[in-house]
Formats: sequence, C-alpha cells, structure tokens
Amino acid sequence: MKTKFIFVLIFLCIVTNTFSQTNLNDYKYVIVPNSFDFLKYEDQYQLNSLTKFLFNKNGFTAIMEDEVFLQDLVDNGCLALRTKVEKLNGLFKTKLVVVLRNCKNEIIFKSKVGESREKDFEKAYHLALRDAFNSFEAIKYYYKPKDNIIAVSNETNAITNQEIEKLKEEKETLKDKKKNKVEAIKKVVEKNNITENEIIEPANEFEIAKTQNKKQSNILYAQVIENGFQVVDSTPKVVMILLTTPKQDVFIVKDKSAIVYKEDGFWYLSENNGSTTTTKTLKIKF
Repeated sequence: MKTKFIFVLIFLCIVTNTFSQTNLNDYKYVIVPNSFDFLKYEDQYQLNSLTKFLFNKNGFTAIMEDEVFLQDLVDNGCLALRTKVEKLNGLFKTKLVVVLRNCKNEIIFKSKVGESREKDFEKAYHLALRDAFNSFEAIKYYYKPKDNIIAVSNETNAITNQEIEKLKEEKETLKDKKKNKVEAIKKVVEKNNITENEIIEPANEFEIAKTQNKKQSNILYAQVIENGFQVVDSTPKVVMILLTTPKQDVFIVKDKSAIVYKEDGFWYLSENNGSTTTTKTLKIKF
C-alpha cells in the first residue's frame, strides 16, 4: 500500500511538472517590474535586477518593464508573462515566491517557496529568491510558439487596432490641413512677391519630435554599480556617481561636496561650494 502511494505521488509530480513546462514554453518573454510591492523603492537590494538575471540564466528572455520592447512583443502583448515576487510571512525566515501571470491575469506558474535564515535583508532576499528559482531550473524552459496565444492576442488587440486606424485618419486630416496651410502661404507669397528667405514654414513633425526630446533630455537614469549607482542622461553620458550611505534614500555624490536624497517622493541634489548651499530637484529613474 505504501509503495503504491509513493508511485502515485511521483506520477502526480511528473504530470504537474510537464504541464507547467508546456504552459511556460508557450511564452516568449518574461517582463520584470522595476519594483516589488514589499520593497520601498525601485530595485531595492538589486532584487529586480537579480530576478531578471535568474530568468535569463534559466533560458528565458527577461525584459524590465521600462525597457524598449521588441516589435513582436509590441504587436502581441500576450507573448509575455508578467512577474511578481511575493513575500510570505515568516517569524525567523525570509520567504519569497515567484508568480507568473499571462495577459489575461491568469496564474501560469508559481514557484516553490524560497527560504533564507539570514538576518541581513539583502543577503536574505537574494538567497530566498535563488532558492525559489530552483523551480525553474527543474523545468528546463524553452520557447515553443503556440497558436492559441496568438489567437488570444488578436482578440485582445482588436480595440487597439481600431484606435490605431482612428489615429491614422486623424493624421491624414492633419496632413490635409497642413497642405491647405502651405498652399495658402504660397498664394500670399505669389501675390505679395515675398522672397523665400522671408517665408516662415509651419513646424513639421521633425521639429515637434526635437522639442519632445528636449523635454525628455533632463530625465536621468540610475544604473547599479558596486557600492552605489552611476547616473546617466539620455545620451547616455555619466552625469554623476552616487555612493550608498547607511541612511535609506540618501547618497553621497562622488568627488563633490554634495548629496542626493529623496523627500516627499522627489529627488534633490544639495551641493555646498564652500560659501553657499544650493538645492535643486532631479528627475531620476532608479
């Protein structure tokens, strides 16, 4: 009787693993959020970066949610699974579970509970997450396209396609208005003998794009390095190096008499040049 029970248990485990692997193999990408609900700020303890690393290590194509998506993922959002790492209650242990959901918010996979007894938060989270990812190592994931995923995506994107067509129509209308405006300018030029140098052309899409890029150029991005972050602009060019301190959300600016800190949801740069102290707001994405 005992032998029969063990056999049934082993059989159920094999069936469960096979079913999970088949489901996971239907999806090409895994999207990792910039922050998890149980942490205070983006990529705290570099846990989100580690999650992406561990997915890639196990054969997945992992993408952070703020990265530029590849075209097939843009066209078909259902190719990706959304990642959520959940923290479970534990008195003397840190417990983490990795959950993957599809575009219909259905749970496709849930890892085993990863555990750690470390007291240091960063070490504990890292060890617990790596322990949870043992579930993915056992599955041996590989992407195998599935027709039903494409079908679901087509249904999900039906409204989006209608909106795109509407935007195309609006764009054509704007083109016609612009064309009429140019024609009107030409008539004025011919009537009043105005030279080409005196003509002020209407703003084109390229100029509008340049203006938008200029507005976005003041956004900075923090990239994880040893003992802190390097902050780059959209070029990308390194603007400053931030060194970690024992105080949360407070960093020392390397080679400067300055600190960067977060207050009331905003980041500030406070600098002392020896005679005066200046403070300005920064737009940093961690």
